[in-house]
Amino acid sequence: MRMGKKYILSVIVVLGFAFSLGFFGCATNPATGKSTLNLVGESREIQMGRQADKEITASIGLYPDEDLQTYIRDLGARLASASERPKLPWTFRVVDDPAVNAFALPGGFIYVTRGILAYLNSEAELAGVIGHEIGHVTAQHAVQRISSQELMQVGLGVGMAIEPGLQQFGQVIGAGLGLLMLKFSREDENEADSLGVRYMGRVKYDSREMVRVMGMLDAVGKSGGGGRVPEWLATHPDPGNRKEHIREIVSNSKVDFSQTVVYGDEYLGRIDGIAFGQNPREGYFQKSAFFHPELKFRYEFPGGWSTSNTKQAVNGVSKAQDALIQITLVQDATPDKAAQRFFAQEGVLMEEDPHTVKLHGFQAVRGVFLAQTAGGALKGVALFVLYGKNVYQILGYSTAPAWPSYQSAIERSTQSFDEVTDPKVLSVQPMRLQIVTLDAEMDLKEFARRYPSPVSLDTLALINQVGKDARLEAGLKMKRVTGEKTP
Repeated sequence: MRMGKKYILSVIVVLGFAFSLGFFGCATNPATGKSTLNLVGESREIQMGRQADKEITASIGLYPDEDLQTYIRDLGARLASASERPKLPWTFRVVDDPAVNAFALPGGFIYVTRGILAYLNSEAELAGVIGHEIGHVTAQHAVQRISSQELMQVGLGVGMAIEPGLQQFGQVIGAGLGLLMLKFSREDENEADSLGVRYMGRVKYDSREMVRVMGMLDAVGKSGGGGRVPEWLATHPDPGNRKEHIREIVSNSKVDFSQTVVYGDEYLGRIDGIAFGQNPREGYFQKSAFFHPELKFRYEFPGGWSTSNTKQAVNGVSKAQDALIQITLVQDATPDKAAQRFFAQEGVLMEEDPHTVKLHGFQAVRGVFLAQTAGGALKGVALFVLYGKNVYQILGYSTAPAWPSYQSAIERSTQSFDEVTDPKVLSVQPMRLQIVTLDAEMDLKEFARRYPSPVSLDTLALINQVGKDARLEAGLKMKRVTGEKTP
């Protein structure tokens, strides 16, 4: 990074602003008792969280189970009311993502994924996860990171790992999702753990269950996995090392555990039937081919490209990260109107006038564009397809110098949009958890034989938090997975 005059001047302005707040905006945090850097202020903190919440909800999506959402809201509200910042506009949501993850935004916006719910075994464990995230908010860890970045003029950025010009033009991920990329320090994690234990104790949950959560996260991290948002281990490092720290916190808490609750069976009843793994109804990949059963279309990305699927867009990025293909739904009623709106954007020039074409029998409009961005010129093809009642926008572009090397592959790819008629694709359904009560003692292998699941023995061990050689008592409630793996 070059430190030019403008950069130095910006830092001077920010430092001046910081000094005007009084000693860099330091204040005593009510949860930790520490003097911390805060240039944000509570009203702005809430505003940032509220705006980011809109982006995250739109991009990741909420899990469509109102009973489960209400359960999480009520549990979160009880824990938050026991915190040092009870008057924040606390918001608790289950996001529709299979990753084993939970995260917090400034201002009291807390999220758990349906993925992590499938791996937890009790309400006390869930309280530990939510309490930990509340701790990040009450300790204002994200606010401190943002304040430090503002001082150094680093900024949040949009977080896309592609050419800066494509970041601005593609708009695949916004500043709200960029907040999720703020990694917490080990000190932050230990602090949030301590606060999580504190809040669990205040509402009478057995805080020893938080040790089990860390063991589960450690095991899941070692086994691998993935999802659309950063997994817990990306922003919450070293769960294995933190188990001993939590044990120490719990032992020093002087809690009478005979007066605490776990609510294991009750929790399992809450998650009975929850979707497990990727939901193929929302689209899935088979190598470079993408299928969307609900919208009944398929698409072929160039081989070797990285692909992703979100609520808002399906994306493919080249190996060199200097080219992008993006499919989105637009609000325009016709391809002509969509093309007119796209080419009317400031900085977008027509290299080839939009014209009507037929794509596998569907009405479409195609044009070639040159776009001027802060990161340089982009060149690409824009295709707008009327399929069913929807108009799809397919953009394929790269940096202008690289366009000749990508043009052929991108043109071929944009022509691959087509209808899906295969009954196997159209009828695919997500796998789901089913809670069963064992009628006899058995081991995990016998459980898998008597209650078949389309997942591995290792996965069954992980979601039930048992060893593969463990003896399972009669009457124990266990999780199995039903349904079929995505074809």
